[in-house]
Amino acid sequence: MAGAYYARAAFLLALGCALAAAAAGQEWLRAHATFYGGADASGTMGGACGYGNLYAQGYGTRTAALSAALFGDGASCGQCYKIACDRKTDRTWCKPGVSVTVTATNFCPPNWSIPGDRGGWCNPPRPHFDMAQPAWEKIGVYRGGVIPVIYRRVSCVKKGGVRFAVNGHDYFNLVLVTNVAGPGSIRAMDVKGSRSPDWMHMARNWGANWHSLTYLNGQGLSFRVTATDGQTIVCANVVPPSWRFGQSFASNLQFKL
Repeated sequence: MAGAYYARAAFLLALGCALAAAAAGQEWLRAHATFYGGADASGTMGGACGYGNLYAQGYGTRTAALSAALFGDGASCGQCYKIACDRKTDRTWCKPGVSVTVTATNFCPPNWSIPGDRGGWCNPPRPHFDMAQPAWEKIGVYRGGVIPVIYRRVSCVKKGGVRFAVNGHDYFNLVLVTNVAGPGSIRAMDVKGSRSPDWMHMARNWGANWHSLTYLNGQGLSFRVTATDGQTIVCANVVPPSWRFGQSFASNLQFKL
């Protein structure tokens, strides 16, 4: 009986450690990586997350487009991944002893006319990173074109607070959320006007853009933002009543790493 008890305890401890490691993004997984956007990554601007000018937004050239298996219809926008070339699989095109951390800023669409193992790298269910060329060249030799990689999700490190860009028009407030530290991605969001008694749910519109169908013109705006790891911050009155569509506002709050 005692042996069975200790065996069960050891199993539960091992399971708990495994789950904790997975939750913390410590598990290394396998994928492949290609590159796009040119040597200066200028071709990576815009993208399916809606971040626009990645230089101006602070994402720079360390970015990647994710395949459908990773992108999650935009739910993964802003997440950070540490990637290394898998030299156990390919010693020819992998650079040794280096890794790079990238932010998910775009979607790599499937190409159904090509098999997944013959160029349709982003076809489901393949996990794939189409990386900005400068980031890819940190870990791979240019002539290789496509390399096997190992990756894991890591915390995003950012300077300053979470930022909000308010776009749209009357009765359609489209808010882009950027500069998200920690988990990097947003799970839920609510808005509250300075003349509104209650919080109002916002829905993901596309990428990192969330919308509300309430008339909020002339009101100060507060946002309640929940990250994908469950952390919630309340950015009270981060947008003044004098706001106009097209403006951006920075909070002094940030998610924990």
